[in-house]
Amino acid sequence: MCGYVGFTNAIEDAGQVLKTMMDTIAHRGPDSEGSYVDEDIALGFRRLSIIDLKPEGDQPLFSEDRSKVLVFNGEIYNYKTLREALITRGHAFTSHTDSEVLVHGYEEYGVELLNKLRGMFSFVIWDKTEKKLFGARDFFGIKPLYYAKMENAFLFGSEIKSFLPHPAFRKELNETALENYLSFQYSPTQETFFKNVYKLPPAHYFIYENGEMTIQRYWEPKFEAREDKSLDQWVDAIADTFEDSIKTHKISDVEVGSFLSSGVDSSYVAASADVDKTYTVGFDADGTRYNEISYAKELSEYIHVKNISKVITPEEYWDSLSKIQYHMDEPLADPAAVALYFVCNLASKDLKVVLSGEGADEIFGGYNIYKEPIEFTAYDKIPFCIRRVIGRVAELFPAHRGLNFLVRRGKRLEERFIGNAYMFTPKERKALLKSPAGAPDPAVICKPYYDRVKDKDPVTKMQYLDLHLWMAGDILLKADKMSMANSLELRVPFLDKEVMALAGQIPTRYRVNEENTKYAMRQAALRKMPPKSADKKKLGFPVPIRVWLKEEPYYNRVKEAFTSPAAEKYFHTDKLVKLLDAHRAGKKDNSRKIWTVFMFLTWYEDFFAESK
Repeated sequence: MCGYVGFTNAIEDAGQVLKTMMDTIAHRGPDSEGSYVDEDIALGFRRLSIIDLKPEGDQPLFSEDRSKVLVFNGEIYNYKTLREALITRGHAFTSHTDSEVLVHGYEEYGVELLNKLRGMFSFVIWDKTEKKLFGARDFFGIKPLYYAKMENAFLFGSEIKSFLPHPAFRKELNETALENYLSFQYSPTQETFFKNVYKLPPAHYFIYENGEMTIQRYWEPKFEAREDKSLDQWVDAIADTFEDSIKTHKISDVEVGSFLSSGVDSSYVAASADVDKTYTVGFDADGTRYNEISYAKELSEYIHVKNISKVITPEEYWDSLSKIQYHMDEPLADPAAVALYFVCNLASKDLKVVLSGEGADEIFGGYNIYKEPIEFTAYDKIPFCIRRVIGRVAELFPAHRGLNFLVRRGKRLEERFIGNAYMFTPKERKALLKSPAGAPDPAVICKPYYDRVKDKDPVTKMQYLDLHLWMAGDILLKADKMSMANSLELRVPFLDKEVMALAGQIPTRYRVNEENTKYAMRQAALRKMPPKSADKKKLGFPVPIRVWLKEEPYYNRVKEAFTSPAAEKYFHTDKLVKLLDAHRAGKKDNSRKIWTVFMFLTWYEDFFAESK
């Protein structure tokens, strides 16, 4: 696991500029560094040694004739098979690292290499002969790839912050991204919070040549349900396919551990992985709703594994927020990101690689909201046109649970579901912002994804949307940034092409039904763990921000941010304070909306404050 940065070279002192850029991502690769600079390109690399620990595995790596140069972040799990095939075709390898199959594979197969890979990856190859850059991002977006065109320079790399030292970089806030973020709690489009800086979408590659960039999709997750198997047969197939994925994801020359909460996803991973250690964090020591440590220790004893845990104090949590948002590159309002940072930090004291359960909810149907389309009520018998009118009237009144039901049932799925988080409606964010940027309605951002599965059932539509927006923009963003902030490689065996191919064939009723979510997957997990763990309701990382925001020290900290110069610049601060005070008084749970704004302001202080 590593990090890289590069730019087309049209500046003096390119080597020194590159070194400064590389130093900003030293956390991604503390073991070694490497660079390549010529009159056309500058490539920098930081390495966290996982496979082939010898210096021969350092990057940049070259083709035999040194005409192609590679920088790569990730792991290629089927590299041994690919390596053997390439050797039979005449390629000469200089190392045993998985990275080298990419540069030889690109020589041999070109773009077709991508669909031969099994793994998580973000890489760029410079072709010195053709003066062409080729870059790609993995199937699900596990590893990041950012790029920017600034003046005559084209910049690319693993983290945005590495671009900042380049003399051509112009740091400007993208206010459209802020407006989108207020609804989604993350940045949902290819744009970032920095003007003219973009994210390469998952399962896409780019070619940059003669100052022009083209982007193409090379893979897409498919949901094509098959009715030719019984539930037991699907469960057998899940068990076999997941066991193979676990085995594949454990390929390493260093020790591998596993994260463990009380949920079925991480429990299934830990119970299947045959690791020596599991890692867990919680927020209070008395075993209440914000602490999963007791569950994790119980399962660890059941599978005969040592569990290492930590209780995060409120002070530790709040004092880490600035560091968290800095490492995130863009603001993220998911409170679980901080818990993930601490569990990564805990594991990094012992090892370099951990397994985690991200992705199971999206591909097997695990979120409780996925039950909504199948939970019909007597109200649903009313013609939709009438429910539409009732819903629009209900929207005119202050929101509460009963009215929210009427509003949601008065909208079609494509209008009401933008993913697992919906913070501020377009009307609410427009009222909150001093100068709205005219960002599109959230439904407009979601529409291209819904259009691709318009013939599917509602549950599948929700999963497909979450795979592309929520998972890439929130779940995998924090997984990469929080692990790499601690120089730790995080692997996600659910997010494997073979697991996805199987999950996409499972009938919806075996994914989500009135009895449970992830139904078939839970049945497979039962073979590895007790029912208490396999059937447990999803919690994620439960974080008590709702409680903390009512307590004096944390209320005051947020209020100070809500009345700061940065808040005054972008928001009607009286409305921010009103949100905060209503929450503290118990009139309404505004905790997630408060947190969304607070995390933006925390991030802004790191990247855009006057002193920065």
